[in-house]
Amino acid sequence: MNPFTYVRAQDAGDALQRGGQPGAKYLGGGTNLVDLMRETIEHPVSLVDVTGLSCEIDERDDGSLLIGSATRNTALASHTAVRARYPVLARAITAGASAQIRNMATVGGNMLQRTRCAYFYDDEGSRCNKRSPGQGCDAVDGFNRYHAILGASASCVATHPSDMCVALAALGAVVHLRNARGERTLAFTDLHRLPEDHPEAETLLEPGELITAVELPALPFAARSTYRKVRDRSSYAFALVSVAAALELDGDTVKDVRIALGGVAHKPWRAWKAEDALRGKPASAEAFRAAAQAELAAAQPLRDNAFKVELAARAITAVLGELKEMQA
Repeated sequence: MNPFTYVRAQDAGDALQRGGQPGAKYLGGGTNLVDLMRETIEHPVSLVDVTGLSCEIDERDDGSLLIGSATRNTALASHTAVRARYPVLARAITAGASAQIRNMATVGGNMLQRTRCAYFYDDEGSRCNKRSPGQGCDAVDGFNRYHAILGASASCVATHPSDMCVALAALGAVVHLRNARGERTLAFTDLHRLPEDHPEAETLLEPGELITAVELPALPFAARSTYRKVRDRSSYAFALVSVAAALELDGDTVKDVRIALGGVAHKPWRAWKAEDALRGKPASAEAFRAAAQAELAAAQPLRDNAFKVELAARAITAVLGELKEMQA
């Protein structure tokens, strides 16, 4: 492991000053970054510990929640307001990792975790454009059962690993950022990039920019939401396909809906086409299936993962059916 310095930031201003230096990396719980350092994928010159930043969950007057970036995943999943008003988020977090990891992982760190593609981690024998731009992508013609079917490119077919982020995408979360010029916000669905020709650029964050909080907008029908994760084994594993959804009915008609998918793309995938196809339509299994197929029409499966197209369609249909039954 390369030598590095470590410092604990006193506040956001201190973190920005230190995190803006060449070779600096922000450190939250370390559940991803430390692994990457151990595997010699990441080589920071300095680590800036930001776990001393806000870990408050503020229930605001307009019904929204403002969640500090240093909030531990366990604290977020167990918060009374989250469990009651955004159960999809609590379920996604608990589906994502063991209790030990949830106790360490922070909200900001979870949002910025990197892919678990085996070729990305194989620094000795595999080509990876994300790890070394211009090198090539061995996953395209390699073992790609776990890889993307939506939004991929010839440069990268890796998937984003987070469960929490799928729920945040469905809920229309807003990311609060701070940089040397001041503060700004970014729609969560815009935070992560698709790979295109530069898969090494994973987010729209500027160099040294700091996530200070994530905001959950008031969304009353999110109280009727859930998360389903399909994986190879029932113990903790990354998703083959996951679905985060919330459903609002007006009688037997879909009044509003939110859907996001995990395990299928380089970023948490908001299913805009499926949502548009469902609003104003009958809340039926046939309509749910048709909406899922509309979303997946652009899928481009690889040799080993064509099953994900049908799996995702069935998962979307089943989750929406479950949410309909909750309101019967």
